[in-house]
Amino acid sequence: MANATFMKVQDVADELGVSKSYAYKIVQKLNAELKEQGFLTISGRVNKQYFLEQTCYGTERKARN
Repeated sequence: MANATFMKVQDVADELGVSKSYAYKIVQKLNAELKEQGFLTISGRVNKQYFLEQTCYGTERKARN
């Protein structure tokens, strides 16, 4: 996942510490938001940068670097 552009559902589940079924709901929600903005989405995957921005991890990781 180091240089990946997209995160799989399992990656989201591992990152957030939630079940895989709940991670699917999160991915669907984020993809719906991206689709409304006119972006192409991939079912079962979410843009890594967008995921990090929408969770608390985006600012935390920027602060560490």
